[in-house]
Amino acid sequence: MTVFGIAHVQIAITPGGEDIARGFYRDLLGLRELDKPESLRDRGGAWFQCGMQEIHCGVEDVVALTRRHPALLVDGLDELKARLEAAAIRTEVDRQLPGYRRFYALDPFGNRLEFLERE
Repeated sequence: MTVFGIAHVQIAITPGGEDIARGFYRDLLGLRELDKPESLRDRGGAWFQCGMQEIHCGVEDVVALTRRHPALLVDGLDELKARLEAAAIRTEVDRQLPGYRRFYALDPFGNRLEFLERE
C-alpha cells in the first residue's frame, strides 16, 4: 500500500454560500469550478480544480476559525496579493520559509489560506 498524493482538501462554507464561494475561488482566484457528481449535489457546496488537486467547499452550519489551512502554490504572488487586497480581503505576511515567499488570507467564510511562490 502506498499513499501517493492528495486528491482534494475540503473547507467549510455556510448554507447558501455557494455563490460567495464561486466569487472568491472561481472569480477572484481563477480556479475552474467542477461539476459535483449527481449523487452529491443535494448536499450543496462547490468544487474547484486546484492544479492536480481539488478544493471542495462543503456546507456546515458554522465555520470554525482555526489556524489549520491549505497552502496553495502560485506564480505571481504579488499580483495575487494586490488583487485580494483590492477586493477588501485582508492579507498577512508571516515569517518566510526557505525557498518561498508567502502570505495568508481568509476567504469570505473565515477559512485560512496560505499562498506560496517559489523564489
